[in-house]
Order: sequence, then C-alpha cells, then structure tokens
Amino acid sequence: MRRRALLRFAAGAALALTLLAPGPLAAPLRAATPDAAPAPAPASKPLDVDALLYDPEAPVAGNPKGDVTIVAFFDYNCGYCRKASPALEKLVAEDGNIRLVYKDWPILAKSSVVAAQLALAAKYQGKYDAAHATLMKIPGRASTERMSAALAEAGIDRARLASDLKTHAKAIGALLARNNEQAEALGLPGTPVYLVGPYKVAAALDYQGFKDVVKDARDRAAER
Repeated sequence: MRRRALLRFAAGAALALTLLAPGPLAAPLRAATPDAAPAPAPASKPLDVDALLYDPEAPVAGNPKGDVTIVAFFDYNCGYCRKASPALEKLVAEDGNIRLVYKDWPILAKSSVVAAQLALAAKYQGKYDAAHATLMKIPGRASTERMSAALAEAGIDRARLASDLKTHAKAIGALLARNNEQAEALGLPGTPVYLVGPYKVAAALDYQGFKDVVKDARDRAAER
C-alpha cells in the first residue's frame, strides 16, 4: 500500500477494528479496509503550532508543566523508533521536567495503522502508556493477532478496548489526520522525528543524545 493511500486509510472512516470470537486471551483484532476508493489527498495545511503542542486528544507523558516539550512522531513498525524509545522514556522519567507529546504517525504498513488505533483506543481506559510500551517492544511487523495477545497480557481490558474503538472511531481518525497534516506541514521525511524545544531531530537518539538536545533547548530558552 502506497504511503498516501495508507495515511488516508488511517485517518478516514476505515477505523473498523472488530473483535473475533472470544478466547482465553480475549480475541485478536483485525482491520477492515475501506469499501470505497479514497479521495485524492488534499494539499498540506499550514502548521498550527498550538495544535501541534497542545492537541487535547494527543497522549502526553512526563510533567504536563515541564519547561521543555518533546513532540515525538513515530510508527510502531519503525525499528529506529523502537530503538530510541527506551532512552527517551528513561530521560523523561529521570529528568522530571519534560513534557512528552506522542504523535502516532502510522506510515509504514497497514499494521502500523492498526497499532496506532489500538494504542489511541487504550487511552480511553487510561492505558495508552501501557499500550504504547507494549507495542514498541514487539519486533518486526507484528500481526494483529500478536498485537492483540500482547495487549491482553499487558492488562488492557479487551472488551473496553473494542467498545472504545467503536465509540471513538471518529475522534481517533481525526487525531491521526491532524498528526499527518502536522507532519506534512513540517516536511518530515519519516519516522522517528523529535521536536525538542526549537530543535527538529530526525534520528534515533540514545540516552545521552536526548539529554544533550534537551540541555541545548534549555540553554536556548535561557538566552531569550
């Protein structure tokens, strides 16, 4: 599936994840494809900085009043995203003054879309962090069944997840659409990309790399 078609699938009305027959782990999930051919993708919109930083639907971790904001664009099928994620999470936890905004940007495969939808649906039961961490640890392009089993093992309520996928389908699709519009407005080349204060980092940083760029962002802010 080409990237633009995949993004339209992620952001459109095709969020039709359904539960299969229940089993011991509560059944796996699958994604339905759109019934109709998608319309041509619209031109990129100008960047709305407030929406980028303070979208009320975007999951946020760390200190909500932190002096540095990191905006992370990622795809669960991105190996570089998975490599950098533990270092970023460690720094956010240890620093205590970083606000981390998650931007699910599923651009690599249909399973990326499914993973993003599952993680964002888990937010409604207060389990986005658990879903995010779980999906980031699955190597390779995981099947829906594998993601399903992993989320169940992480303690996510599958019945509630199914209900929230249906109830909040429009909101989840709209959020993915906004994330994509922001990525296109920023001219992002792919994942991962981290916006750290005034800096844009299109690379998988290690712990020291994240620590250094956060320090640079704070130093820049102090100069103003």
